[in-house]
Amino acid sequence: MASFEQYPRDWNLWYTSSEPEHAPLPGEWENGCNELQKMLIVRSLRQDRISFCVTSFIINNLGPRFVEPPVLDMKAVKDSTARTPLIFVLSPGVDPTAALVQLAETLGMGRHFHALSLGQGQAPIATRMIKEGVKNGHWVFLANCHLSLSWMPQLDKLVEQLQVENLHPDFRLWLSSSPHPDFPIAILQAGIKMTTEPPKGLKANMKRLYQLVTEAKFSRCTRLVVYRKLLFALCFFHSVLLERKKFLQLGWNIVYSFNDSDFENLMSLYLDEYEEIPWDALKYLIAGVNYGGHVTDDWDRRLLTTYISDYFCEGTVNTPFFKLSSLPTYYIPRDGPQASYREYINLLPPVEHPEVFGQHPNADIASQISETRTLFDTLLSLQPQVTSSTATRAGPSREEKVCDYLCARVSLCSLCVCVCVCVCVCASRTSLTQLEKGIMGLVVMSSSLEEIFQCIHDARVPPLWEKAYPSLKPLASWTRDLGQRVEQFARWAETAHPPLLFWLSGFTFPTGFLTAQFAIYTDGVFIRGLYLEGAGWDKKNSCLAEVEPMQLVCPMPTIHFRPVENRKKIAKNMYSCPCYYFPVRSGGAGGPSFVVAVDLKSGAVPYDHWTKRGTALLMSLDN
Repeated sequence: MASFEQYPRDWNLWYTSSEPEHAPLPGEWENGCNELQKMLIVRSLRQDRISFCVTSFIINNLGPRFVEPPVLDMKAVKDSTARTPLIFVLSPGVDPTAALVQLAETLGMGRHFHALSLGQGQAPIATRMIKEGVKNGHWVFLANCHLSLSWMPQLDKLVEQLQVENLHPDFRLWLSSSPHPDFPIAILQAGIKMTTEPPKGLKANMKRLYQLVTEAKFSRCTRLVVYRKLLFALCFFHSVLLERKKFLQLGWNIVYSFNDSDFENLMSLYLDEYEEIPWDALKYLIAGVNYGGHVTDDWDRRLLTTYISDYFCEGTVNTPFFKLSSLPTYYIPRDGPQASYREYINLLPPVEHPEVFGQHPNADIASQISETRTLFDTLLSLQPQVTSSTATRAGPSREEKVCDYLCARVSLCSLCVCVCVCVCVCASRTSLTQLEKGIMGLVVMSSSLEEIFQCIHDARVPPLWEKAYPSLKPLASWTRDLGQRVEQFARWAETAHPPLLFWLSGFTFPTGFLTAQFAIYTDGVFIRGLYLEGAGWDKKNSCLAEVEPMQLVCPMPTIHFRPVENRKKIAKNMYSCPCYYFPVRSGGAGGPSFVVAVDLKSGAVPYDHWTKRGTALLMSLDN
């Protein structure tokens, strides 16, 4: 604290720097801390940058090979035998089929390559393919084994038989599967495992897509100039959809498995068939069918429609160097041979700015903080669960810490009352009492008590209590939030009059509350306690505005929810802003997270701007 008071300006400059892990620490801290201690300071003040610190720490102490993704070497077949299955461990967005077909052609096995995507009713066909392959020396590729788990025991026996049968020397069994606990361990132990990560970044994805486009596909349309421009726009559209998921909830409400099979180029058929470009048909084919078939969330579908409308328009083919984003770097290059397009892609920045996706720079911070939390949650899960005598003598044991929490941090009785009121489960009262007895050795610690004990020690909300209402808050914040909820209803019951200002977040079922209140109060109700994510709020003009740097959420002023009969079409200067119960917009086990759509003025920019920003209202936060 003394250093903060002595060097406030220096600490502010360090805190607001884009790369604080590389900036010198103020005062004596720069020379007084080693690399690990500096990492602790970054963890305390700028947790969004901790993943970069960890990467540098590993490189400096272990070497770069521990942080670089392995390159998939398809020629591992040279090190295999007919008895050894070759297993692809799938990553999201990666499909090894094309590379495997190309390898078969290169090694002269194209005519003997047989592939099958597993699923319902495919087991007999797969069995026959393996038996024929063993006899005739085929390459047999069984894709998506995780979709046919009931057949995996039979596949395990077939692989076991390969070890004793007389096999054709050219036979190879290729398998692909997403990680799954029910996949047979014996097959994994007997096979060669291969995996790869999808390309990261807009540039890497576009380079990969243009490698898939052969010269014949690049020149197969009679209207070449128009076709090539739209092809580039389609590649950019595909890459943006793939990379947007890095922004988590600000990117997509639900993570979709877009892959190369969606990149189906049928534009030449429409361009050759019609004199005028059928924009509506093209946009529906691409956004509504090819990619839209994955999308199940209505708000994600709105985003998909916004992107396709930006990239597929008259300006795409008629405007020279048509800009694909607000940044000057990204545009459709001058028409030329395929090599010229690849050359332009090679000139793109290796790391793209969030503005390419229509996002604010803060969107990167939110995803990096989530990555840090995942990292530390994993580290916590690896902590030893048994307290040694040495550790006990060094400081308070885990049991003593939990007891202190139960006795001092929170009143045991009041917490149980809150839990009983909100969860409506009598067992919640006894759980803490039984836990206290278990720690004292008076009762046996059951698995459920162990789970509650571990959660309290890690400052997490036990799953039994989470049944009250969905929340991502840590235990301390959740406890305060629970007390405020009980206090609101207790005051309402005591006065027998509803409040003038409702805290909507305090209701377990806010949609039911809004429906009931609109039926009772014709003038509507006043709501407080909402937060705006992905945008700021201009109080003077009562409209959306750009958020301040480093500000991830913005508190909203009081909102008047007023029922309207025969509501007309939303005005062009209004943004239909979805409101969610908690930050996980896709919802949880308790149901969907979406509550209601709120019309907000879009301000100086069109409403599509906030669609790309992923702007939404939240009823509760995760801290």
